[in-house]
Amino acid sequence: MHRHDPDSDEPNRPQLHAPLNPLPWAVWLLALPIIAFEVAFALGQAGIAGGNAAIGWRQMAFQRFAFVPDYLRVMWDAQSFPLADTARIVTYPFVHGSFTHAAMVLVFILALGKMVGEIFRPLALLAIFFGAAVVGALAYTLLPFTHAPLYGGYPAVYGLVGAFTYILWAQLGALQANRARAFTLIGFLLFIQLVFGLIFGTGWDWVAEISGFGTGFGLSFVVGPGGLKRAMQQLRRR
Repeated sequence: MHRHDPDSDEPNRPQLHAPLNPLPWAVWLLALPIIAFEVAFALGQAGIAGGNAAIGWRQMAFQRFAFVPDYLRVMWDAQSFPLADTARIVTYPFVHGSFTHAAMVLVFILALGKMVGEIFRPLALLAIFFGAAVVGALAYTLLPFTHAPLYGGYPAVYGLVGAFTYILWAQLGALQANRARAFTLIGFLLFIQLVFGLIFGTGWDWVAEISGFGTGFGLSFVVGPGGLKRAMQQLRRR
């Protein structure tokens, strides 16, 4: 009598997949503070937490974490850099003007973070995000007429766009294809930004964002796969 082996049907069984693709831990490290802020703001606005004072939590977060270019100018002139104010240069990407603002940034972090994180190491991804945030804030400060606070994750997210552009640029180069195609995404984003600027009259934040993109693209030659060694090899070939 033939005995049925339950393991014999194993290859024919449907494979179960996780409902969400796993994200690198560095992406969650960047996303969770934004999520935590927005949850706290929503609970406070709904009166569930914090009492009457919670209504102003978003404004309090701006006052504590947003980057203020005038603060940096004063600190530079005095050559004094208190930690609480200096830290704003890396905390401003986590506070946003509205839930919609935060949600859009979060979508970019999750999507681009996953694509970049599949190629780059987690620490490299973090270096690009925060490097873009820092350079973006410095570029914004170099404009002597900027006084409005800088907040939101777009300058840092543009750094991830730069890293993603580098990945496409390297892949197209390996295929001996037109590398200019790698810049399609940033071109599209700049076009959208131009349209919004013409309609709504946005400020000078775009300087920080473009600087963030350049930082992300440039840093990728150093912290990306192969790092400086690969960059030097490419330079020698030229």
